[in-house]
Amino acid sequence: MRRKNLFKTLIILTALIWSVIVLTPTYMLNQQKQEADNFYAAIEENTSLNRNDIKAALSSGNLELQVRNTFKSTNGNSVDTLLEDVISLIKVNEKIEENEPKSIKLGLDLQGGTYLVYEVDLPKMLETLAQERDSDLDSGIKKTVARTRETNEDFFAALLEVCREDNLRLSRYFGRSRDSNEDIVSELKEEAEDAINRTLSVLDKRIDQFGVSEPSITKQGDRRIVIELAGIQDVERAKNLIGTTAQLKFQLETEADIVSAVLSQINRAMKRQMAGGGQEEAEGDSIPVQQKVRQDTERRIDDLFGAAGASIVDESSDTENSGGDSTVVVDERIFQDRPFDALLANIGGDIGVPVKNVRTVERILNSPEVQKVIPKDGEFLFSAKSLQIGENNFYRMFMLKKNAEVKGSMIEDAQVQIGSQFSAGQSEVSMDFNSEGARIFAKVTGANIGKRLAIVLDGKIVSIPNIESKIPNGRARITGMANIEEANDLAIVLRAGALPAPIEVIEERTVGPSLGQDSITSGTTSALVGFTIVIIFMAIYYRLSGLVADFALLMNLTVIMAVLAGFHATLTLPGVAGIILTIGIAVDANVLIFERIREELRSGKTIRAAIDNGYARAFKTIIDANLTTLLTALVLYQFGTGPIRGFALTLSIGILVSMFTAIVVTRVIFDYFTNKFSLSKLSI
Repeated sequence: MRRKNLFKTLIILTALIWSVIVLTPTYMLNQQKQEADNFYAAIEENTSLNRNDIKAALSSGNLELQVRNTFKSTNGNSVDTLLEDVISLIKVNEKIEENEPKSIKLGLDLQGGTYLVYEVDLPKMLETLAQERDSDLDSGIKKTVARTRETNEDFFAALLEVCREDNLRLSRYFGRSRDSNEDIVSELKEEAEDAINRTLSVLDKRIDQFGVSEPSITKQGDRRIVIELAGIQDVERAKNLIGTTAQLKFQLETEADIVSAVLSQINRAMKRQMAGGGQEEAEGDSIPVQQKVRQDTERRIDDLFGAAGASIVDESSDTENSGGDSTVVVDERIFQDRPFDALLANIGGDIGVPVKNVRTVERILNSPEVQKVIPKDGEFLFSAKSLQIGENNFYRMFMLKKNAEVKGSMIEDAQVQIGSQFSAGQSEVSMDFNSEGARIFAKVTGANIGKRLAIVLDGKIVSIPNIESKIPNGRARITGMANIEEANDLAIVLRAGALPAPIEVIEERTVGPSLGQDSITSGTTSALVGFTIVIIFMAIYYRLSGLVADFALLMNLTVIMAVLAGFHATLTLPGVAGIILTIGIAVDANVLIFERIREELRSGKTIRAAIDNGYARAFKTIIDANLTTLLTALVLYQFGTGPIRGFALTLSIGILVSMFTAIVVTRVIFDYFTNKFSLSKLSI
């Protein structure tokens, strides 16, 4: 008997010591976070950086540089004084990073944050993978999308059905000519599965560098990814960073004489279309850069192009992007001779497009008639940002050679820097290419001195510098960043790589910090009030034996928290509810035992015999009650999702721990006192 109790005592002591060791990082983390908050506040007050900027800079290791560049003296503080806070924050942050993985994680409902659900855009993926595209393929994809929306059918099953109905052979666009539609769809499904797995990896890298502690990125079903960013309230910035495709290319600008010739042909194509398909009356030269003073007037598109020409700017194909604006600004003096040029402007020798005309110009460029006159190896792209001249805003438009000279996949590293000379004080991103990229970049710059090389990010021209000399060191830089935050996000995206397939947000939720704090306060208050009531009730009703049960309850709560921390579980509000319920279950077991002991004492048994019989009689009832609850919790965990699983997990842990504390811990305490002291009466 003594040997058994010695073994049980060792188990109890081991559990207690293990719990204290496991919970120590959580306690230390709370202290360190409070310390770090003071440093964050000091840096925010004396710089233009916000909390997310500081976290991102801490992650990338350039916080000191950014603090120096954004310092603004407040209350007479010097930058050197602030840098002491920066160094302290870096040290505290290192300790936080060390303790955070060992601590109890709080869910979004407890500390606030962002919840996003992304879905891989399969139609876009098909368009990207297609070796060539035509109206039949586009029509098939549109019908497939419409079918899946109506019937909730699997995308690829719907695609097969559409192909059968329209007699569409996918081998014209994917795979090999001898492949059947079923074979190609099977390969596309594998491609989609691989794309989502690679997307998970890329998103993990991006978010890791974003400065989010303990993010949750999980795959849901075949096409969805669920992202939980605890502590992040700037949902728009998070979405921009996560959803950026980041297809970076370096493309040479097409020679000016070719651009001029293409613009002339576009003018002729438009005139033919406006004349109802006949020959144009005259072939005017297209040289928009020669136009010096424009006299723009605002006209309705329908009135300007007429019924025959309306097809070339058909808004029905771009209704979502048209924004409902059916007017353009146009120089009517040249419209009849050069209708396309009349929509453009001259901006320092480059082609400018008034913001109001951008969608119309895009529709014209994408129309079948105009596509025929644009060379296969060329494409028109717009600048990423507009330029304000006087009271008007313009986007610049360039014709580039379609084949990229260097691709973003060759980038080895990307860092934020503060520019010098012409871009002094402005944020920019410097990039280092790998050996292959450096070799190609040196070859391209050496062979095209004097020409312009466009840096194209996701189909928009970020900058288009002039090549002044051969660049042999494999380094390039992107200028024109609006602020250091934008430069930081771009550097993160470039370092992490591009997404293998486009993704779109289908659900987003933001839990504010006030809601999170309310949840913590209400949950903690409920637990403490419930716990205190139980403690007092047990002490009053069962006297010293009640205090033994209270000790078991305290140990129960400590071990539950330790198990959560030890297994890196996330504590959510439903999880808190599970813990509160466990407290009731735990004390219920002790009530059963104590009542049985009372019955044995009333029947005249000795204290020793009453305790033995009390535990023996209550044991079966306790096991039955807890086992059925445990099975229910396991079923909830297996088939539930999100908050339900959190509740089921804490309830399961709580049931197992409560049985241990109620049956083993209290019994060892009773055995110790009855063996150590000659008790004449049991306080129960």
